[in-house]
Amino acid sequence: MPSKLDQLREMTVVVADTGDIEAIRQYQPIDATTNPSLLLKAASLPHYQHLIAASISKSKSKGSDWLPDCMDELSVAIGREILDVVPGRVSTEIDARLSFDTQATISRGLSLVEKYQSAGIDSDRILLKIASTWEGIRAAEELEKSGVQCNLTLLFGFDQAAAAADAGAFLISPFVGRILDWHKANGGKQDYAGHEDPGVLSVKTIYNFYKQRNYNTIVMGASFRNPGEIEALSGCDRLTISPQLLAELSADHGELPRQLDPQQTGDTIDYQLEGESAFRFRMNDNAMATEKLAEGIRNFVADQVKLEKMLWEMSR
Repeated sequence: MPSKLDQLREMTVVVADTGDIEAIRQYQPIDATTNPSLLLKAASLPHYQHLIAASISKSKSKGSDWLPDCMDELSVAIGREILDVVPGRVSTEIDARLSFDTQATISRGLSLVEKYQSAGIDSDRILLKIASTWEGIRAAEELEKSGVQCNLTLLFGFDQAAAAADAGAFLISPFVGRILDWHKANGGKQDYAGHEDPGVLSVKTIYNFYKQRNYNTIVMGASFRNPGEIEALSGCDRLTISPQLLAELSADHGELPRQLDPQQTGDTIDYQLEGESAFRFRMNDNAMATEKLAEGIRNFVADQVKLEKMLWEMSR
């Protein structure tokens, strides 16, 4: 029997959740995703040292405040390397420190697109990753209108997903494993089967809602803790998976039945889309989504700062 990874490819677009070019070559995903944490890991790999040096040199020539530009230059350089290997798209994160500033997010996003275009990469091969705050969703809405497609990330709650689809986002990344982490740390069970995992159940609800409402926004499950979560979401539009879990799925030759199907979405999900105040109140009422969104932004910023420090020290 084919491996579970090969079976998964028959019903779901497999995306690599890594900046490691060798891992991407090995598992041959359609797309790849990056973020500040993954870029920090990738920056230590020998393969990328020449890109770091080139990014520093190019950015320092532009003036004293060169570090933010260097970060974007490096993100684009690594993204371009990835696009030489994958046939689809790469997701590149906008600085998480801009997560609560709509206009700054739009400006930074357009700058990233221009850098990619200068490097010979068309905008239809990139997705801009933006945190799913109210301001981030509004930024994605405007970018989508201008033809720039977005990946709304750090998504933990149904309200974020509904607002993202209503805004016309190309893709969302609900974080399965981090939802599980919260429940385990806040009185939930310590061991969940895949079909009862709270992160899995969240993605299934979002997927069914999107199909019922005929939204075009793609659901891409992310942040997995074990293969069982991935198997429980087989059939989802896309799944972005770490190299370790890709290896486990590749080595397993058991049967992988389809779990999500656009023609079988269960009972109608009744939900009323409302405005900013309702969104903020519902998020405030959802402790898990609020806490994990805030934590995710803090962690991305922390890794961004570490990478900037590394670039600064290498520039001296």
